[in-house]
Amino acid sequence: MTEPLSHLSPTADAYDSVAVLYADLARDALDAFPLDRAVLSAFAELVRTTGAGRVADLGCGPGQGTAHLRDLGLDVFGVDLSPVMIGLARETYPDLRFELGSMDALNLPDGELRGIVSWYSIIHTPPENLLPYFEEFGRVLAPGGHLLLGFFESEGGPVTAFDHRVVTAYRWPVDDLARLAGEAGFVEIGRMLREPGEDERFRRGHLLMRLRPADASATEDAEAAEDAEDAVGAVG
Repeated sequence: MTEPLSHLSPTADAYDSVAVLYADLARDALDAFPLDRAVLSAFAELVRTTGAGRVADLGCGPGQGTAHLRDLGLDVFGVDLSPVMIGLARETYPDLRFELGSMDALNLPDGELRGIVSWYSIIHTPPENLLPYFEEFGRVLAPGGHLLLGFFESEGGPVTAFDHRVVTAYRWPVDDLARLAGEAGFVEIGRMLREPGEDERFRRGHLLMRLRPADASATEDAEAAEDAEDAVGAVG
């Protein structure tokens, strides 16, 4: 049996300790950021065009992002490492499904999902441990399924640890993160970078990606990206 990654327990404990305060602060977090809402809308549109299927909000926290994805027309459920966060999500959104779990070992069959959102939930993963997360995302996504990553962008620097308010987190160069996801079979569709808002310290990065079918060629990948251009264009 594989041993749990060393950062998982401290991360879960840290979020348990601030869950109520975090839920209060995060409740209306998207209201002030139209670009963030736009990239989520583009993701939802792309998923809907690929047909019916479930979407996972991985690292869902208290569930406000899961509810937003539901409102965008997706069949979505949430997964989080923090038991307290999951309890709050279930209490606040009793009509939605929330599960306790880790993104590196999802309790899902191969090819089960049409989409995954990882909204600032890979940020606490040490760089040397991140590729297996993307490989697990690729395992549970159906070929051609979509992945949306939200993260802190390093603004020209290397991967850098910083003192996140909850527990140590990492800022990533967007090209390096896209390249790492590519090693797990993902093809970039589009990206959105925005400057820090009021009370934010760092640039925010967003990568919209598609899982390459096993028999896809580079030409097919380019055609798929071109087909997605209208949806991604809404991001700006």
